Amino acid sequence: MNKADATFEATLRGLLPDAAFRSLSPAYLEEPRGLFHGAGGLLLTPGSTDEVALILRMCSDASVPVVPYGGGTGLVGGQVMPDATPVILSLERMIRIRDIHATENVLVAEAGAILADIQSAAEGTDRLFPLSLASEGSCRIGGCLSTNAGGVNVLRYGSARDLCLGIEAVLPDGTVHHGLKRLRKDNTGYDLRSLLCGAEGTLGVITAASLRLFPRPARTGTALLIVRDPLAALDLLAMAQAHMGQGISAFELIKGTGLEFLSEAGLGGPQPFQSRPDWSVLIDLGLGPSDDPEEALLSLFEAAQEAGLVADGVIAQSETQRAALWKLREEIPLANKAVGAISSHDISLPLSVVPEFLNKADHELAQLGPFRVNAFGHLGDGNLHYNVFPPKGQNKQDHQAAKDDVRQVVYDLVHQLGGSFSAEHGVGRLKTTELERYGDPARLTAMRAVKHALDPKGIMNPGVIFPNTD
Repeated sequence: MNKADATFEATLRGLLPDAAFRSLSPAYLEEPRGLFHGAGGLLLTPGSTDEVALILRMCSDASVPVVPYGGGTGLVGGQVMPDATPVILSLERMIRIRDIHATENVLVAEAGAILADIQSAAEGTDRLFPLSLASEGSCRIGGCLSTNAGGVNVLRYGSARDLCLGIEAVLPDGTVHHGLKRLRKDNTGYDLRSLLCGAEGTLGVITAASLRLFPRPARTGTALLIVRDPLAALDLLAMAQAHMGQGISAFELIKGTGLEFLSEAGLGGPQPFQSRPDWSVLIDLGLGPSDDPEEALLSLFEAAQEAGLVADGVIAQSETQRAALWKLREEIPLANKAVGAISSHDISLPLSVVPEFLNKADHELAQLGPFRVNAFGHLGDGNLHYNVFPPKGQNKQDHQAAKDDVRQVVYDLVHQLGGSFSAEHGVGRLKTTELERYGDPARLTAMRAVKHALDPKGIMNPGVIFPNTD
């Protein structure tokens, strides 16, 4: 693999406009958790799909590695390359909303568009783009699609892949895939859209996408309910679905440890319960104009209380109260960062085994040390963030020797119970070992074959998903 050196840059400068070149700042060589650091590179900011195609053709011909760069918010190190001097290909200039077809519920956006800007553009036509992440003010839709981002609304609307109807992308040899269709049905062979969504920049560069929009819920409601334990939370989910069907937009599990961390870090605002609950659930509804979300949540609470599932709760009476309840959930990751995790895990499990996992994982980790565990996340779709912290008064550096053992305990148990070691963050550079350990051999063989067929020179994001040796 060659470097993006001065000679290579000079050749590109003869072919691209000056706007496609920017000085490389440290921000492009870092990632949020500080686990990986880039070794340098040539930062290119193309302004069109044709410019992306030209860059990839040049990189392919010269065997120069390419790191596609979105908003830099990924949590598995996919956006930085520690061991080479690649082209860092940022789509930050390709931010246009190309079209909105309101009657079709479709929005076409370039890959560099900020997620919050897409949400705002949809709202301007009285539509909803439901992908919602903590980083939505800075993450870009191309990165969201490349990592198949999840977020809080997967229960109702699906992940990023499910919200994408069509893809425009440049393949590693510079060929442009013109797949920006707005069709719900297109049964014409292999689905490159689904393949590129979730490929983490290893098979090409997404340059634009046709995205699904939805009618905006006429009325919304939110409640934070104290549940007996995770099993009661699952029973509450089933009861809520029976009461309100598809009206449930989010169903988030919160452990008392998360509320404790919020208090320690001075985050989240006032907490609604005098005594901190061991477990609670945040429920969000989106209903039609003739439905009353407060009445629906009150009815659910009464039925759940009678069944012994919930002990207490708060139902938001205004948008301000609704925002305050969501602030508790949304700032838990910030509180986690302030406390400092020994090891963080983005896992998914079949819903029925979530309580078993939580009990067994806590028990097995207790054999390793007196850790604090914060388990929270998207219970409605089986995605938990199971994060392990040092005892109060200690810091994560005191327990670095236990990190690998903690990860293996968690991931071994997830695998035994039929789950996944990566629910919504991807594999990146962080979890390549886990993919080799837990991945189905036939699937891994097929994935390698696809990678080699589309990227025979291995220039696209080397070291992501598969180690560099592949």
